[in-house]
Amino acid sequence: MSTKVHEALAWASSFLAENGREGFAAEILMRHVLGDVNRTEMLMRLHDVMSEEDEARLKAAVARHVEGEPVQYITGKEEFYGRTFSVNEEVLIPRPETEELVEHTLMLISEHFRDDETVAVADIGTGSGAISISLALENNRLNVLTVDIAEESIEVAKGNADRLGAEVAFLHGDLLQPFISSGKKLDVVVSNPPYIPDHEIAVLETIVKDREPMRALSGGEDGYVFYRRFMEELPLVLKEKAIVGFEVGAGQGETVAGMLRVTFPGADVYVKEDISGKDRMVFAILGK
Repeated sequence: MSTKVHEALAWASSFLAENGREGFAAEILMRHVLGDVNRTEMLMRLHDVMSEEDEARLKAAVARHVEGEPVQYITGKEEFYGRTFSVNEEVLIPRPETEELVEHTLMLISEHFRDDETVAVADIGTGSGAISISLALENNRLNVLTVDIAEESIEVAKGNADRLGAEVAFLHGDLLQPFISSGKKLDVVVSNPPYIPDHEIAVLETIVKDREPMRALSGGEDGYVFYRRFMEELPLVLKEKAIVGFEVGAGQGETVAGMLRVTFPGADVYVKEDISGKDRMVFAILGK
C-alpha cells in the first residue's frame, strides 16, 4: 500500500510521542528524508506518495531518535544565528541561548572598539564553531581565533568555516594555553565552557548525557572548574582594554561575576539574563 507524506508524518509524530519523544521531531526528520527540504516545500508535498526507500529511511530515523539519538545528529545539522552548521557526536549541539551570547558580544565590540580597529577575538572551546564562525561572519573586522582541546571537534568546526566562508584560525590546545605560550594578546575572550556539576550529569536527559560529548558538559564537582581556570589564565592574555563574555548555567551568574570582580578589580562586570529570564551570561568590560 502506498503511503502519502502526511500519513507517514502523522504516524511518526504519534510514534515518537508514545515513546517519550517530542512529536514535532517527526517534521524535522521528514524534511531531512525528503532531501533537506524547507517546511513550505514539505507542506506542498503532503499528498505525494513516498517512495519505499524514503519511507524506510524515515522509519529508521524515527527508531534512532526513539533509542536516544538527538535529531541533530541524525540529520547532521543544526541552525544557529541564521546559518546551518554541521554537527556530529564529537561536538555539542548549538543551543538558542548561545545565540544571545554572540549577539551581546557583537554589541559590546561595536560600543567599545572603533570601526577602524582590528579586534582580536578568541572563542574558547569551539565545538562546532558556532560562536567563532558567527562572530567572524557578522563582523569582518574581527580577527577570530578559536581553541579546542579535541582535534575531532576542530575538524567539524573547520568544515563549517570552509562551507560558510568564515575566516577563523583554529588552534588545538587547552583553554588559553596556546595564547599564553605564544605571547598573543587578546581584545575579546568569549566562551561557553562546560558548566554542569558532575552530580547533575546523572539527571540529565539520556538524549543529552549519553550522546553529546561529556567533555563539553562536565564542569567538575561544582560546575565552576573551568571558570576558575579562566581566572588564572585571563590576566595573562588580555589587553588592558578588553571584553570577556561567558555563558553560564542557570543560577551560576553571580558566582562567576564574583570571580571576575576579584580577578579584575575596577572592571564593569554584570550578569545578563537570556530571553527566558534566566541568568545565563556574564560579561566583564576592562579598561573602559
